[in-house]
Amino acid sequence: MPESTTPLAERIARVLAGAAHSSNAEGSDPSAGEKVDVAWPQHMNQALAVLHTMREPDEQMTAAGDGDTWRKMVEAAIEQAE
Repeated sequence: MPESTTPLAERIARVLAGAAHSSNAEGSDPSAGEKVDVAWPQHMNQALAVLHTMREPDEQMTAAGDGDTWRKMVEAAIEQAE
């Protein structure tokens, strides 16, 4: 399985920044890459909120795999971001 070299919180913040700026989402810029590169740190609090919400797996997720491992992985991402 491939691994990302970019921390999870940063990837989430970049998605949120992209949604705010890109015309593919809520923004108006058809080529928002440079804006995302500048703006993503401003979305870290939102990214952390998403991660805090993701800590607890739902029933379907737990049925598919180990819920304790999921929690540990998400908590590691939170610790890395804080």
